[in-house]
Amino acid sequence: MSAIVIYSSQSNNTKKVAEVVAEEMGCEAKPVAEAGDISSFDIVAVGFWYKAGQPDTASQEFLATLAGKNVFQFGTHGAAVGTPPADKGMAKAKELAAGATVIGTFSCPGEVAEKVLEMAAKKDPQPPWLAAAPAAKGHPDAADLAAAKAAVKAAL
Repeated sequence: MSAIVIYSSQSNNTKKVAEVVAEEMGCEAKPVAEAGDISSFDIVAVGFWYKAGQPDTASQEFLATLAGKNVFQFGTHGAAVGTPPADKGMAKAKELAAGATVIGTFSCPGEVAEKVLEMAAKKDPQPPWLAAAPAAKGHPDAADLAAAKAAVKAAL
């Protein structure tokens, strides 16, 4: 089985998860801007951060290229796990990867930059994830990273 992890990370939250996913898969992790030709890989793990309730733009473009691939998707977000804002982003990622076989998913909170929190607080209406964002401080933590490894192991 040949595998690769491709990720986008604005504040290193997704990068942290990508590194443990790659460790569990026994493969390399690369930023999406350095993805290159992935045609030789049997499994592609794709990590993204949420922007406006969906994967970031670079990840959206990459997800759309994965038809015919086995894909493990993971994301970091300011929302609480299992809430509509968190679930919506993963559903959008699956939709964007139309034609791919999604073999597993994982998401966890990721600490939101103070500047982003301040901008979001000024919006009317405020984004649905904002109330949960303070609880994401310090994430992904050791428990999140262990859960990511377990999710990958279960998917493989």
